[in-house]
Amino acid sequence: MRNEMKELLYLHLHPSNRFVMCSGLTFEEFHTSLANPLQNILLLKHSYKNAEFNMHTLLEFVYQEDVEKLLKSNSGVNGEFCWIDFEDEAGLGALDGQELAELLYLGHTKHHLKPPFYRMLNNEFVYLSQDNGWFNKIYYRSVDQIFQMLGKVIPERMTTLKIEKTWLGIRKRSDYTELPVDLFIRLSALMGEGIVISFDDIAQTRTRLEIPIWVIGDLTDMDEVEEHYEEVQKAQSDAKLIYTRKTKEWSLVL
Repeated sequence: MRNEMKELLYLHLHPSNRFVMCSGLTFEEFHTSLANPLQNILLLKHSYKNAEFNMHTLLEFVYQEDVEKLLKSNSGVNGEFCWIDFEDEAGLGALDGQELAELLYLGHTKHHLKPPFYRMLNNEFVYLSQDNGWFNKIYYRSVDQIFQMLGKVIPERMTTLKIEKTWLGIRKRSDYTELPVDLFIRLSALMGEGIVISFDDIAQTRTRLEIPIWVIGDLTDMDEVEEHYEEVQKAQSDAKLIYTRKTKEWSLVL
């Protein structure tokens, strides 16, 4: 089932602890949709073969300019792939024993002992994933970073899936505008309950596209996303993202 998540996107926002649980989001989508380039990343769990080694932390890392190579390696982001970004290597050398222990615990358990944002690293994210696209837990410094990222991921996913068809029934590639942050602010209450966005069930008319959203709850086993989705799919959706073709604008119906 882990390879069948591409057309569903599960999101569960935890604003008090500043993280979001996801399923159906790949590292490539996350990386290419960030508003600002990703910094260097300290690898907490990984299978990447060409990383640098830091003597103080005894952990491997990837320089900002080499993240693209990591992406292209494919195998580097599969399996367990956990990292925290950092501004410069001097910050790694300034981490104390307690902070290192917290980072190792994060990578091992995918849970935090304390909020995982460190002055020495000036990190924006902690990214904890299993089986690229199946499970992600992303800690964020600012929730707007997540909303901006999702605002790019959703239209790009629609473009990739070629959801629109010609009058002959042939799928065609179309481009869509980004979703504004304020739309996700309005959606955040439902995101706090755990939602699934289905690209499988997009309704199309001559004037607009409608993407249904259902509340499916707090899930820790991502294999359950599809099961819960199948239970609610036939019921009326809890919300809809609407794209108006003429104006190329997005709206949200709750």
